[in-house]
Amino acid sequence: MLDILLVDDEPDFRVLVGDALRDAGHRVSLAANGAEGLTQISSNVFDVMICDIRLPKVDGLTLFRRVRQESPGTDVILITAHAAINDAVAALKEGAYDYLTKPFDLDEIVLQLQRIATQRALKRELEQARAELSQRKSNGAGPGPGAIIGRSPPMLRLSDRIETIAQSDAPVLITGESGTGKELVARTLHDRSSRRSKPFIAVNCAAFPETLLEAELFGHERGAFTGAVKRRDGRFKAADGGTLLLDEIAEVPLPAQAKLLRVLQEGTVEPLGTNESTRVDVRIISATHRNLRDRIKEGRFREDLYYRLNVLDIEIPPLRERRGDMPLLLQYFLNKFTQPGKPPSTISPRAWAVLSQYHFPGNVREFAHAIEHAVVLAGGGEIEVEHLPGGITGALDGAVSTPAGSLRSLSAALKEFEHEYLLRALAQSNGKKMKAAEILGISRKNLWEKLRLHGIASEAEAEE
Repeated sequence: MLDILLVDDEPDFRVLVGDALRDAGHRVSLAANGAEGLTQISSNVFDVMICDIRLPKVDGLTLFRRVRQESPGTDVILITAHAAINDAVAALKEGAYDYLTKPFDLDEIVLQLQRIATQRALKRELEQARAELSQRKSNGAGPGPGAIIGRSPPMLRLSDRIETIAQSDAPVLITGESGTGKELVARTLHDRSSRRSKPFIAVNCAAFPETLLEAELFGHERGAFTGAVKRRDGRFKAADGGTLLLDEIAEVPLPAQAKLLRVLQEGTVEPLGTNESTRVDVRIISATHRNLRDRIKEGRFREDLYYRLNVLDIEIPPLRERRGDMPLLLQYFLNKFTQPGKPPSTISPRAWAVLSQYHFPGNVREFAHAIEHAVVLAGGGEIEVEHLPGGITGALDGAVSTPAGSLRSLSAALKEFEHEYLLRALAQSNGKKMKAAEILGISRKNLWEKLRLHGIASEAEAEE
């Protein structure tokens, strides 16, 4: 719901539009002329002002400029019965939200207000996230590199689970889709355990062929295999007293699984090329994005090893199930990827809306890469839609989501985009049609036709 000031000198129009906006759930105040509008904005703060340009006593542009001075957070939609392109360009350049010409469909202005309400809600979310991260930092509990970011119910449950099992030495199996942060959770378990002062060692089991994986985990003597020119301790030995993360555990070949099971059962490792065993004290955390029970059914993973590894379990939710954390994640990555000494980049409501609609199959990792990509292309300025990776903007096929969450037709979304882009080109060219046509890469005649179709120029102006 928005607080709206409607200023228009036509009584029937005020009543008609005012009733339609109230029916849409908004609070509406009315003013019959510019002087009444000035009185209203001097004593009240409105979310939106809808104002006719042609007003008695005080004209609409003067009223708009006063609002910009006294209440810069108020969005302004200007209305006129005269399609004066110069007024439209001037108002948009000075910060008006939009410009409509009479007559217009009431659904059009209701839709505009829905967009404003959505954008203001997104802005509040981002400001709240920024304030929360700043508060954590000032309290000495701010998220450093590798922090777990989230306050959604799934993430609160995850945090409780980590706190509950961190002090145990029992093996933990972490599951979750790629990019959800399995290694981050493993490091957090280590950092909150009694082993925090000892090593945390991570090994990607999918990165080594079978023979090299065994040498990497258990160590080897000089000459144990081709290329073993000197003795080397394995990852188990390196993690002695601490924690060993076996990432991508599902990719371990069956022969190596048998040797790993023996290590877990006996607490000793036997380097390749020797029969001597060495005792190690290591907490095992394993991680995978695969379903190990399915791998067991396929004969690709040992059931007895599964039960050894899965004494305690943690499942990390995908980003699509914790979208409430996206504002916090966004602000965290904006801070992280901004160059030291410079203020963090900001993001436009439209770009944020595109991010919010995207499915993110790559989860937090993909989200982080998208923000880093956008920060670099924005060059320290506000992130716009064009700064986002093409894989994200292309996946939406140009469609725009309504506040209810349903998608409008592609033709309607493209029409809206073309209308906005025409106005931006006119603003950039200071209203010069030839220059705007050059920017858009179309003929002047084609430009005038589009201006007429979008109600930006009258038919008489186009014919001239």
